Amino acid sequence: MTAYPEKQTAISGIGQSKISRGADQSALGLTIDAALQAIKNAGLKRTDIDGMACWPGGSGEANGFAPVGIPQLQDALRLKLDWYSNASETSGQFGALFNAVGAIAAGLARHVLVYRTMYEATARKTSFANALNQPGERVYGIFNWYAPYHTYAAALQQALFFNQYVHKSGIRPEQVAQIAINGRRNAALNPAAIYRTLITVDDYLASTIIATPLHLYDCDVPIDGSTAIILSHRDAARDGPNPLTWIEAIGSSMRYRNSWTQLDALSTQAQPEVARMMWNRTDLTVNDIDVAELYDGFSFHTINWLENLGVCGLYEAKDFIGDGANIALDGAFPINTNGGALSAGRMHAYGQVHEACTQLWGLGGARQVQGNPKVAVLTTAGGPLAGCFLLARE
Repeated sequence: MTAYPEKQTAISGIGQSKISRGADQSALGLTIDAALQAIKNAGLKRTDIDGMACWPGGSGEANGFAPVGIPQLQDALRLKLDWYSNASETSGQFGALFNAVGAIAAGLARHVLVYRTMYEATARKTSFANALNQPGERVYGIFNWYAPYHTYAAALQQALFFNQYVHKSGIRPEQVAQIAINGRRNAALNPAAIYRTLITVDDYLASTIIATPLHLYDCDVPIDGSTAIILSHRDAARDGPNPLTWIEAIGSSMRYRNSWTQLDALSTQAQPEVARMMWNRTDLTVNDIDVAELYDGFSFHTINWLENLGVCGLYEAKDFIGDGANIALDGAFPINTNGGALSAGRMHAYGQVHEACTQLWGLGGARQVQGNPKVAVLTTAGGPLAGCFLLARE
């Protein structure tokens, strides 16, 4: 197998602020907390950090989606950087991680602080979290395609895609429900999760329909919080306090139409090409995966990833999911072990990176996957923002 550069990049430390539905500190304060935790967890000092990356940068908008940019955090921590990346036009939410991999491979940085901060729970008091448009805004660009259908929120947009998937696959609501039920079951074992009360199929079916076929429990939870990851050159990470955990392979392709409205395949989105790239960069197979942190901004995304990663065939996720046994902590393919975005909170894909390391390092406590897991797969959203990668532990 080719010695792809990601294999020389390891996750050396992780950190996460308090996750809440209404913070008692600023977005920058949460970000500082997560960053300092990650640096300490990696056994480093602030002076060791010579690179930074975040997604999607700092927008300064009132919706809480991207409240902290690199200049703010760099100044707060007094970091002296040789490289940084502060942009949204990357390979989905993992773009910041993939950019950091490239910087380390090119010798531009040795230890890169990567972070994602959300402040949507507080912002929702004056704005609409996860909205495509705000009241009174003039629509533009791709939103012109949605406006005639009154599609002003991501849930309405994804419901259009999900409807096609349901039609083609024949998946039943009680099978879809298992994604949310599993997440809540795992969240009940996670003291940091937002929602920890168990739910049943009946609870799911009785929950509010947000946009057919999406129920309330199919939608992630806007939160305030920050997650930070330290990426280091593999040689440098080897001397750290955590088990050596490197990026085995990444999927970041764009061999498709990069459009939320003109996708070639709405029911699978961009995921098949991205997964194919990842599997082409490793000798590992889907059978080597011990734990999966699959993006669950909506249950639909997780279902898609099960198929597109090759866990099951196209439109066969309904049979694999079944009664939820296969995706449970003690199942054949445990997913979203901290509760995922549906129950632990919408930290985008960065909460999943934090959880994957927690699992691979054997620190999951009551929710720890048994059997000494060594390989994890992580994924981002659907649409054109898909990305995925494998983590492997020595």
